[in-house]
Amino acid sequence: MERNVVLDISDRPKLGMWLGLSLQHMFSMFGSTVLVPLLVGLNPGVALFSSGVGTLLYILITKAKIPAYMGSSFAFITPMLALMHGAGYPAIAQGIWSVGAVYLIVALLVTIIGSEWINKILPPVVVGPIVMVIGLSLAGSAATNATMRHISATKSVYDIRVFIVAIATLLITIAYNMFLRKFLGLIPILLGIVTGYVLACFAGLVDFAPVMAAHWFALPAFDIPFVNYKPTFQLGAILAMAPLALVTMTEHMGHIMVLNKLTNRNFFQDPGLKRTLAGDGTASIVAGIFGGPAVTSYGENIGVLAITRVHSVWVLGGAATFAILFAFVGKLSALIQSIPGAVIGGISFLLFGVIASSGLRIIVDNKIDFNIKRNLMIASTILVIGIGNAYLQLGQTQFSGLAVATVLGIVLNLILPKQAASEKE
Repeated sequence: MERNVVLDISDRPKLGMWLGLSLQHMFSMFGSTVLVPLLVGLNPGVALFSSGVGTLLYILITKAKIPAYMGSSFAFITPMLALMHGAGYPAIAQGIWSVGAVYLIVALLVTIIGSEWINKILPPVVVGPIVMVIGLSLAGSAATNATMRHISATKSVYDIRVFIVAIATLLITIAYNMFLRKFLGLIPILLGIVTGYVLACFAGLVDFAPVMAAHWFALPAFDIPFVNYKPTFQLGAILAMAPLALVTMTEHMGHIMVLNKLTNRNFFQDPGLKRTLAGDGTASIVAGIFGGPAVTSYGENIGVLAITRVHSVWVLGGAATFAILFAFVGKLSALIQSIPGAVIGGISFLLFGVIASSGLRIIVDNKIDFNIKRNLMIASTILVIGIGNAYLQLGQTQFSGLAVATVLGIVLNLILPKQAASEKE
């Protein structure tokens, strides 16, 4: 077992602890995973099911060596919205399959030419700021959840109750992290969500009507080719979504970098980048078969890993199993969907902040000297472009600020000299 780790990657917890830890991971990813289909017009139950199946496939393909969870990707919301208003889900499905195909193609290339190039193009001066951006670029989403109350599908208003519940949830979760011991000390995020939910109930922010109306057993509204529809070739959907695989691929590699640091391993070497890319791509292809959105590794769950120091793939597998089961339990699924944005926002402040802090730790541990202009130029460019989300729009294809910042950081690292001209004088 690694030092300072409660449960290492291959460690299996006892049943009671296992259930609690897995539920914590399931709750942590739930809000964002169901938010994507709600925004696009897809079925949240299918997205929950797809995330669970995709995670189990990912664990299998990576030989149970990487503790990662696959949740709905936000990168494809814009093209999915456009396609949903046109050809509908059959077009979205082809786009998702093409995304998975890009992952598999790149995985094949890595198998042929190797992955040693990663260390050259992604040194700590690039990796640290990228990881910080992954956490900090999500800050706006957390702040919106922590301040705004949705009154319709298109309108939100500031509500002081939302802010109070969010901050209270954050502070309570911090207190749980600092003062609880033994088993309770391992599930502070889950306890924070439950406590925040109770506070939200008292604040009148929880709508129980959908829970009361839901059936105990409800089959998710799957959208399966040749069962629910006959596929027809959709070139526009493929061109709209396939290029975005490069965006999520970059984010996925960033997540692997964080996991490398958290677990003191090098997953790029073992089980290898080819397997982690193949796992991610396969998970998306399967999601498209069942009617869900494309999936990718989730920052929320990485935050939980960092806070709890529980890195067991058994726990992640348990969370995936719960997600699959909950997709079929109508009332439980409705109850989880009733968790208000205030609670999700409060928890997100902590989870996203932990990810950003991991990036800062990479910079500190590797003693990156910012008196050297080269380092300063690279880190500054990545941070501001990434956090500011200076995205690149090419037709219907949008590359996020994180992707742009990552590419620029890599390019600057490769072309800038070791010393500036003024430093040689």
